[in-house]
Amino acid sequence: MSQMIFVNLPVSDVAASTRFYEAIGCRKNEQFSDDKASSMVWSDKITFQLLRRDYFASFSTKPVADARAACQVMLCLSRDSRADVDSLVETAAKAGGKADTRAPIDMSFMYNRAFEDPDGHAYELVWMNPNGMP
Repeated sequence: MSQMIFVNLPVSDVAASTRFYEAIGCRKNEQFSDDKASSMVWSDKITFQLLRRDYFASFSTKPVADARAACQVMLCLSRDSRADVDSLVETAAKAGGKADTRAPIDMSFMYNRAFEDPDGHAYELVWMNPNGMP
């Protein structure tokens, strides 16, 4: 099996979160989804597991953080172009997320914007031009 990442996220409403992640380009894997969780495939190597908060809590002895109140992790996803970064941030906002949770970063060879999903999980989108790096 190749190396993959499964990002488990606590969510307050599995159905609403599923719609949001579909809007930003994920595909729901029905085989690993039910009323407690949605398995949302971003790419052949990255899957977001959206777990109802009480179900998520059953996997840890630690308290479950409220992503709206504290940043527990920041997930960075690469995009193929600056336009792809802008488009996905706008799509996230229209689908119920929050766009530009901090100022965009434009270093000419690297472009980065941030958004949050409806539960407050932090995402960064980045495009880099390796030929333009100083």
